[in-house]
Amino acid sequence: MASPAHSFSGFPRVHLRSHIVIPARLKSTRLPEKLLLRQTGRSVLEHTYLAAARAEAPEGIVVAVDDRRLAEEVERFGGRAIMTSPDAASGTERVAEVAAQLNEIDVVVNVQGDEPEISPQAIDQLVGLLQANPQASLATLAT
Repeated sequence: MASPAHSFSGFPRVHLRSHIVIPARLKSTRLPEKLLLRQTGRSVLEHTYLAAARAEAPEGIVVAVDDRRLAEEVERFGGRAIMTSPDAASGTERVAEVAAQLNEIDVVVNVQGDEPEISPQAIDQLVGLLQANPQASLATLAT
């Protein structure tokens, strides 16, 4: 039997099932309905979804929506949407609500709905770091 791959932290690398959840809120405070804006022919939400979907490590992607119009937009471009409570105070609460429904998922990656230029490689790096450091319960990408 081969020995497990070891990470730089000294802990064995484990396979964690991961999923991207994009929280999407229709009534943005600064720019209402910004996720539906389509200056380029695609909505901001679709651009974000497509960028996140290029990540290779996560096994799936879902959009946590608070309004039927957002769900319809996600369905229009072939994504999966899950309705969340309109009373959720933040995107984090929306992500937590959906994460509770994702059985057998170890890592949930929160990608903001208005982040169309998210790097798929950064998402893969985050998932890889969590696999290499299974004792970590939370990680945040920052620049």
